[in-house]
Amino acid sequence: MAAGFFACAAPDLDIVYALAGPEAYLLNHRGPTHSLLLLPAWSFVVAWLLSKILREPGGWRALYAVSAMSLGLHVAFDLITSYGTQLLWPLSDWRPWLGTTFVIDLWFSAIILAGLAVSAFLRTSRLPAAAAFAILAGYVGFQAMERQKALAFGREYAASRGLSGASVTAFPRPVSPFNWTVMVSDEEVVRFSHVNLIRREAKRYQPGDGFIARVDSPYLPLEQAVWQTRRRFGETQQALIRDAWNAAPLAFFRWFAELPAFEKMNPGGSCIWFTDMRFFTPGRGDQSFLYGVCRAAPGETWRPAPPA
Repeated sequence: MAAGFFACAAPDLDIVYALAGPEAYLLNHRGPTHSLLLLPAWSFVVAWLLSKILREPGGWRALYAVSAMSLGLHVAFDLITSYGTQLLWPLSDWRPWLGTTFVIDLWFSAIILAGLAVSAFLRTSRLPAAAAFAILAGYVGFQAMERQKALAFGREYAASRGLSGASVTAFPRPVSPFNWTVMVSDEEVVRFSHVNLIRREAKRYQPGDGFIARVDSPYLPLEQAVWQTRRRFGETQQALIRDAWNAAPLAFFRWFAELPAFEKMNPGGSCIWFTDMRFFTPGRGDQSFLYGVCRAAPGETWRPAPPA
């Protein structure tokens, strides 16, 4: 149990890349430590270290199988989010994602915690753990079906607007498996709508209702869906914004961002920031993955911008 616990957490030790800055973090997080090609080697390293720490009489061989299984589960659970995981590193920087589950899903976590709690009381039975795992797999499968409904809603919108060449995708959002952000995008514009697939009436939010209510209320019934627009290079000064986007310091973010969009510009246009709309979550006080560049004067070289 201890080996499985530590092995399953081990891939996220790549958080240390954050110490080297945002570029190193985005390029390597969910990279080397999450590679299926390297999983056999990582399993040996983890099993060997844990055998020493836990003083396992059978040595690393006794912990290799559970370490490999736990590392594989970690990669699988990361794959169901929208971030992307470099499964074939170092041969490829391809970052597939399934996008069925929000990175912090309360129901997903509750199923795991319930399985652990029941297992603590029924220590001699594997049934609670097996049941929890089956329910967890079923829940993710249910989310996959809900994602297809969200995608169908997006395709209907695209067809109604004559956007035949647009890309349609949907991203899970917090609190409920029925909360989705549907996006219809092309090279210049990202159109998006925050919807709840089963809600019949919009939820009202008032200050003081709490964090959960704040992040849940923006998702409207399909019949009341409101579509918003974000341009990749803004509404004005598009040449300047495009020049900033193509600057060398943002090469790592161009590789990472799948739905990039202009976020903001300081007075005078000396600093410009961009975001990845995959992670745009209404109700939060700030937005994740916001990167930009600055320059002292027109014609000078762009440099990395400070955190926005």
